[in-house]
Formats: sequence, C-alpha cells, structure tokens
Amino acid sequence: MELKQAIESRTSVRVYKKDPVPLEDLKEMIRLASLAPSVANSQPWTFVIVTNKPLLEDMARKVVRQLENIPENESRAAKNIKSQVEWFATFFQDAPALIAVAMERYESVLEKGVAMDHDEVNRIRNYPDFQSAGACIQNMLLAAVDMGYGACWLSAPMMAKDTLEKMLGLEEKFKLTAFVAVGKPENIPVKMPPRDVKEFIRIIQ
Repeated sequence: MELKQAIESRTSVRVYKKDPVPLEDLKEMIRLASLAPSVANSQPWTFVIVTNKPLLEDMARKVVRQLENIPENESRAAKNIKSQVEWFATFFQDAPALIAVAMERYESVLEKGVAMDHDEVNRIRNYPDFQSAGACIQNMLLAAVDMGYGACWLSAPMMAKDTLEKMLGLEEKFKLTAFVAVGKPENIPVKMPPRDVKEFIRIIQ
C-alpha cells in the first residue's frame, strides 16, 4: 500500500473480529513505530503487548473504577456522558491485542545549564516528549493499516495510568502515555468528511 493510501484509509477502528493478531505482526508495527522522529533521537519509548484476555478485562475494570470516582457536575447529561466515556475508555478489553506505549523522561541539554527543573523546561519547550510519542503512535497506526488491520489510539484509559503501570509491570522510569488497540476490523467505520484544507492553512510570504 502506498503511504498516501494508508494515510487516507486510516480511521479509528473500535470493533474487531475475534481473530488473533500474530505476534510477529505486532512486533513489526512496533518496529516501524520506533523509526519515528524523537527529541534528540533519544527514542525514549518502550512498548508492552497485551493479548491476555483476563488481564485486559481487569485493566478495563480499573479504568471504570477510576471514572466512577470522578465527581459529576450538576448537568442533567452528566451520567449519560460518563456512560459514553466508559465505553470509549474500555473497549480495548475486546480487542485481540493492545499495545501500551510508555515513555522515559528525557533530560534536555537546556536543563543542564538553566535554573529550571525538568517539568519547567519541558513546558516551555511545549512537551517534546509527548510530541515524540505522537509521532511514534502515528507510525504504528499507519503500519497497522498497511498490514490490513484496524487500530485505535486511546488516551481515556490514562485516567487510571498509575494503576495500569503496575499491572503492566513497567519500570519506574517509564510513564504510561497511551494505548493502541489492534485487530481485524469487524467493519470499517464511515469516515467523517475532512475539513477543506483551505480552512486551516495560512501562508506568510
């Protein structure tokens, strides 16, 4: 598949067939993900592949528990909104495979020479660690499309990230950043029409 076709075909797939995803295919997605640009080529990521169904279900339960602990506002729609969010945050439990993406803290050259801590430097540089993670995950999503799979980038489960990090056995230096659920699509969702490119381009000459 040509890159342009993969980009244009990619969409968030959240419902999957039960067919398992071969481990070699998942490893190839991660290999391609790891070729993404990263801050100072630090490649600060690590990945955990989860196909264990009981573990996925337990992880989803922990996310639900965390969501339940978030106070609701006074709106009439509050309960319905939390119910919708619950599904979007936990559908990964029904995916044949889940890839957890975690990032190691990157110490920039700048913070070695200024009177600012890591978090302050990271903030003024507009979070290059998260930008690195985004590039990596986009590579993974496009690789999945190219290999005939559907995938979805999840951030909602991160509301329980401290608990999930322990469940995944991550080393302390790595912080859970996102999930990518992967599987053969049950169906291909109808893509929302893209905005006209003229709407979001401004040229300074």
